[in-house]
Amino acid sequence: MTIVREIRPLVQRWGGKFMTSPELAEVEREVGLGQRALYFRGRSAVLGDPPPGVVAELFGIFPRWVVDFVLPTATQALDAAAAVSAYTEALSRWSEAHVPEDARLGELLFRLVEAADASGLALFAGWRQVEWPCGLVARIGHGLMLLREYRGGLHFACLRAVGLTVPEAVVADPEGGRARLLRTAWSPEAADALIARARPDVQERWRRAEELTDERMAELLAVLSPAEQTELVSSLQELDRVASASAPTVAGE
Repeated sequence: MTIVREIRPLVQRWGGKFMTSPELAEVEREVGLGQRALYFRGRSAVLGDPPPGVVAELFGIFPRWVVDFVLPTATQALDAAAAVSAYTEALSRWSEAHVPEDARLGELLFRLVEAADASGLALFAGWRQVEWPCGLVARIGHGLMLLREYRGGLHFACLRAVGLTVPEAVVADPEGGRARLLRTAWSPEAADALIARARPDVQERWRRAEELTDERMAELLAVLSPAEQTELVSSLQELDRVASASAPTVAGE
């Protein structure tokens, strides 16, 4: 379980860093989408053309109005295949700019992703069907994104199992709270209302969901030997060191 907790922030950070990156904004402009539209359209397009209500539920954190505002226009502008291609292109460009070469990390990520049970995890299942890129660092970025989607899907399921919604979990998370809600387009009034009606045991429920998620992730990591798990941690820590030095901070991230 210690290794699971060690890699969690690294996978979360570097599996999703490209989503708010200059590289994604660059590809977004190239394909004619508005700001941040490629995130919503590209990430969900592995499932075809899901309506805004479905995407809002899949992503969990964003208010419904944001998805209603962004997604229909983006869906009209870019078909599903083109959206997936644009999203993966942004990920590849970000990886090439920030991810160090590490053939062993790429191999370990691929093994984990291929061993994962995708049942009930729609976004992960959809993205796992997408062809992996050929370049070494692009494959590492792709594997990190996939592993992040896997853990995210598991965590959402565990939240529901303990009776929490995703926004309620953000309230309980010491790394979340009101500031995180505001960064994901919640109005101050809506954020305050959500916090005010939080269950008395919300933090206890959130901790249990985290424990359940860690247990399931530990089961996946068991496909690697103890030595390989140690290699995974070391490689992710090195990636964190190198990528942190090269990645600019994006306003509002």
